[in-house]
Amino acid sequence: MSTQRYSVTPHPIETLLTWVKSGEIAIPEIQRPFVWESTKVRNLLDSLYQGYPVGYLIAWRNPTVKLKDGTSSAGKRILIDGQQRVTALMAGLLGREVLTKDYETIRIRIAFHPQTEKFEVANPAIRKDVAWIEDVAAVFAPEADLIELTEDYVAKNPAADRKQVGKVLQRLGKIINNHVGLIELAEDLDIETVTEIFIRVNSAGAELSQADFAMSKIAANETYGGNMLRKAIDYFCHLAVAPEFLGRIEKGDKAFAASEFFQQMRWLKDVNDDIYDPTYTDMLRVAFTAEFGRGKLADLVALLSGRNFETRQYEDAIAEASFARLKQGILRFINKTHFDRITMILRSAGFVTSDLIGGQNAVNFAYILYLRGRAENVPAADLERLVGRWYVMSILRGRYSGSPETAFDVDIRQVEARGLVAYADSVIETELPTSFWTGMLPQLMDTSSGQSPYFLAYKAAQAKLGDKGFLSRDITVQALLMNRSDVHHVYPRNHLKKQGLSKGRYNQIANFVLAQSEINIAISDNPPEQYFQELIKQCNGGKRKYGGITEEKDLRANLEMHCIPTAMLDGKIPAFDDFLEERRKLMAQKIKTWLDRKSTCLNSSH
Repeated sequence: MSTQRYSVTPHPIETLLTWVKSGEIAIPEIQRPFVWESTKVRNLLDSLYQGYPVGYLIAWRNPTVKLKDGTSSAGKRILIDGQQRVTALMAGLLGREVLTKDYETIRIRIAFHPQTEKFEVANPAIRKDVAWIEDVAAVFAPEADLIELTEDYVAKNPAADRKQVGKVLQRLGKIINNHVGLIELAEDLDIETVTEIFIRVNSAGAELSQADFAMSKIAANETYGGNMLRKAIDYFCHLAVAPEFLGRIEKGDKAFAASEFFQQMRWLKDVNDDIYDPTYTDMLRVAFTAEFGRGKLADLVALLSGRNFETRQYEDAIAEASFARLKQGILRFINKTHFDRITMILRSAGFVTSDLIGGQNAVNFAYILYLRGRAENVPAADLERLVGRWYVMSILRGRYSGSPETAFDVDIRQVEARGLVAYADSVIETELPTSFWTGMLPQLMDTSSGQSPYFLAYKAAQAKLGDKGFLSRDITVQALLMNRSDVHHVYPRNHLKKQGLSKGRYNQIANFVLAQSEINIAISDNPPEQYFQELIKQCNGGKRKYGGITEEKDLRANLEMHCIPTAMLDGKIPAFDDFLEERRKLMAQKIKTWLDRKSTCLNSSH
């Protein structure tokens, strides 16, 4: 029979809230935006009042840690399921303030009607109505006297039955004695097992990532500044998306505003750039992997707990050192020069809009390489060239699309062992041999997904190489990308539909070009046999129907930019499938040309 790895114990709500207030149970979400609507807080209190179950809480006790003086410290419980419920109870019953998704500190006041025994979210009308107790937290305050509360209520509501009101308020006050089951997981369980338990037990089936565990671990720590570090991560991610909230953070969290973290991220207030908007998972991965030379966040959780990987014991000195290193990694992540440089590298490689960023983890590891290169004093121009090429390689080969943590771990350990430049150059050469460009990539481009990494890379290549839009004389692909250009079908969609082709066939990426909307409209459903002939006439003094190109040499150059066989201008219109096959090869070569050029002149646009 297997050993049970958990215990289930019912505890009064009052006891659980006391543990939270004392820090015995760590509730990181009290320090993070509260996502519940106020009506859910109301419904939770009503369920308790009615005696309904409100679900189990799941906690995981941190491992016992060896202190510097040789003694041991029992770890706190980290609540891994039930944070929102407990935060709601703290807000509704104890009057604790919560942080909204807009990073505003507010009070959620739940009103109670003793005569109808109804709960409601307090509003101006309720506050004016003496029949309501506008904030039930008054009933649970340490100094609360139910007799005085009853008398005060009846004085304001003479028609109310004093005895009944007293009974109702007593019943309300007793909900804090209701029991909630606490599932406590064994402290020696590893993070992967705890994650699996959570997924199986949680009724919503919500994912609990290793980044969530790491963030909980960080937030629960006050000794080494973990709670402030947690805020730094959360605030940076929010400000990267909504810089206008800096003022609110500054006003609502003065302690953080006085920290070195806040000073380091103030530059975000002037930034309106969505090329790289990291999540807390992204920040943790980059900061941890770059700083520690490891790629698995489970290792971060272990190190922050004080794990000695050799002795398998937990030591306070290791926890202290790990928090210090992570702090350094986060400060390097949010550094304006570093962050500006990684976004510049992406842009200078042709990825000029966020729509072209197909893999966040590929960006994350590119940033890791940049930070490691800085630490190794790799010359700036060489580092930027290398990081840009690595990013392109990683998206073309899907290097971080499957098991990113494993790939991160393998790559960073090899960087540690072999050096950044030597390892990166060898991987790029191995992953992108000649056969990739001539055989594999054209095959991979047999897809109708406009979000495929191959089409994103192709568009970035066009932007970087300065290509003009399809049949455009002056407008560049880059300008079209930055202004939500039209995707035009070289062989028009309706033309192919009439031939019985399916959506998956006529929407092949090898049938796509970026064009001005007016050119797209002018071509309409005209078959290529027709409009290519008209293009030749346009260049020989005929009517201008499609764009502003009037010289045949310019027209042929434009088609070459778009990997379209120029023989089509000579009346040699291939069958659609033959066209796709030929164009895929040409598109693959354009991407290769782009990458080869990046190997020598990535910084030409700087």
